[in-house]
Amino acid sequence: MTAESPRHRAWVQLTRHRLARASLIFLALLLVLSLSAPLIADLRGIDPTATDLFRRFEPPSAEHWLGTDDLGRDLFQRLLDGGRVSLLVGLSGAVLSAFLGALIGVLAGYLGGRLDGFLMRLTDGVISLPLLPLLIVLAAIDPRKIGIPAEIAQSETFSLYRIVVIVALTGWTTVARLVRAETLSLKARDFTRAARALGARPGRIMFRHILPNAAGSLVVATTMSVGALILFESTLSFLGLGTQPPAASWGNMLTGAQELLQQAPMLALWPGLLIFLTVIAFNFVGDGLQDALDPRSERR
Repeated sequence: MTAESPRHRAWVQLTRHRLARASLIFLALLLVLSLSAPLIADLRGIDPTATDLFRRFEPPSAEHWLGTDDLGRDLFQRLLDGGRVSLLVGLSGAVLSAFLGALIGVLAGYLGGRLDGFLMRLTDGVISLPLLPLLIVLAAIDPRKIGIPAEIAQSETFSLYRIVVIVALTGWTTVARLVRAETLSLKARDFTRAARALGARPGRIMFRHILPNAAGSLVVATTMSVGALILFESTLSFLGLGTQPPAASWGNMLTGAQELLQQAPMLALWPGLLIFLTVIAFNFVGDGLQDALDPRSERR
């Protein structure tokens, strides 16, 4: 009988975590629907950006499954389009944050000395900054004033990736501290000493030996940061500094619905509920991964 691989044991442990399993199903369904939004709109024969003031605030029907908004647009399709933006920002921002944090953490932990002191003081400085005001200031900078052509600066694609970069530049600190601590522990292990004795260069030791062994903690931290980054994107869009209409995101959908709460409360309920459920789901997945990848956890 062959022994189970660590990956298989981790997957089994993750699927035994009921909340994590349900969250994975929800997130997978949400991701598939969001990525398929253009196809779904074509199949339904609906343009989610087309306005029709004669069909404002329609209730749910066979044509408009969740009704229409204040401009007569299909609410279901707008939610799918907004989900694509919010999930892209959350996932891309988390991966970019993890890359920056892992690079800074492994350099600081392995090389040590003055570089470690400088990078950790930089990390402490970013942590000490008030996060929301910092995000607002970064998002309010006019890219045209730093040499970016106006046609690029005003495009939807540039606006989206700009938000990804902004949230990533403020979200790497937790990963950096975590990877530094793992590196300090791993560089004292026998396999690291053996690699160093065999003449392996520091770069090879860091990126071929230390980081792969710190991957479990890195994956957990990255997963749990996705929800926070989705909240940041929603906050920026709610304040008018994120994704700009007519492009949809859950945050700017809440912005448009805030003055219509008494007239059409469902316009605020649906995007707010999706933000809440998505953030909670990513946190549950992170909890499940933490239990599955922790060698000290019980295997039942």
